[in-house]
Amino acid sequence: MGEKIIKQKIIEAIRGVPPGEVSSYGRIAAKAGYPGRARLVAGILSESDQPDLPWHRVLRSSGQIAFPPDSAMFAEQERRLRAEGVEVRNGRVKMPKPAWDLDALLWSPP
Repeated sequence: MGEKIIKQKIIEAIRGVPPGEVSSYGRIAAKAGYPGRARLVAGILSESDQPDLPWHRVLRSSGQIAFPPDSAMFAEQERRLRAEGVEVRNGRVKMPKPAWDLDALLWSPP
């Protein structure tokens, strides 16, 4: 598949994250059809020149903002998330549970 198509699919997945919600690089990659390619998502975001792309809704799988805490981009991402009602504590957001949780399916009581 061409690089342009891959980039388009990832951009579409990022645009699919609604205001006030967050996702991880890995979940974006999986949603676009490229599981295990979180770094690809990070690379595409870092090269993007689309000012309306909601890049601030994409975080590390731990919920942590990926920029250094003392950077302007860290402050900007934190500001944008808070403006959408997302609670940010110490540069971290509580990540949503996936639609299915394998541990819960296997080990939760019936």
